[in-house]
Amino acid sequence: MPYKQFDIDDISVQMVMVMKLNRLRRNDLPGLTYAQLEEYLMKKLWSERAPSSLNDATNQIFKITADDIVNYSSEVTVKEGIFSKIEDFKDIIGG
Repeated sequence: MPYKQFDIDDISVQMVMVMKLNRLRRNDLPGLTYAQLEEYLMKKLWSERAPSSLNDATNQIFKITADDIVNYSSEVTVKEGIFSKIEDFKDIIGG
């Protein structure tokens, strides 16, 4: 039997992602989008290796917490801010 990786293109994984997204929206992060959850999975959780089974993918997705998403978003924002110019922040700091 050929090896199959379960990633975000698998319809079963997408269904699990929607279930987790709805739970996160209802309980903690009402503004969270599917794209943001997908980015977290691809760029953080599965950046080095996609899950090898549907069970593995499902377990990993259901273990994601709001803190995981917020921490990842903070890391991305800080990394993007490093390359910004001070002029990009004038509306925030005034001036």
